Amino acid sequence: MIAVVSIGALERPLIDGVVEFVGDYYSRFGISVEFVGEVPEEPFSVAFNPLRGQYLGRIFLPTLSALGEKLNAIAVLGITELDLYEEGLNFIFGLANPSLRSAIVSIHRLKNEFYGLEPDDELLLKRAIKEAMHELGHVFGLGHCPNPRCVMHFSNSLYDTDVKGSLYCPVCEEKLETNLRKLGVSP
Repeated sequence: MIAVVSIGALERPLIDGVVEFVGDYYSRFGISVEFVGEVPEEPFSVAFNPLRGQYLGRIFLPTLSALGEKLNAIAVLGITELDLYEEGLNFIFGLANPSLRSAIVSIHRLKNEFYGLEPDDELLLKRAIKEAMHELGHVFGLGHCPNPRCVMHFSNSLYDTDVKGSLYCPVCEEKLETNLRKLGVSP
């Protein structure tokens, strides 16, 4: 099972949409995807950098990993509205650690409202799905892909996220299948 958790309260249709899409995709490998609940934001306050007004993304991953172990999940995906960053980067849409089998996606900068535009829940869901698929690809050992349509293509901006597709290209999908077999998961 891939466990999905919200960090802080999120709109349930967004969570359900991500779980449904990711679940439909990973079901071909016999992997279910389940929303396992909400984790409060407060324990992650240590990740907050007041000079930046953002949270250091890597701080979330060990806690998510521990939750995954407790649930006997193959991976854990956290989704949050908190604005994340990593050292050397202005922001990140998400982050993953294959050895911890955990990933986090921030919808903060995926929202139109961040850019002064009208809210668009459908577009936000598409973006969140792409970032979830991307970070789970990293969890399962995929690197960035040079194909701009592949979901594993690096998103340096929201434009990059909007241009790429929601699925792995054939090359990345083959690598994913190989990596999942190594983990004892077979299609």
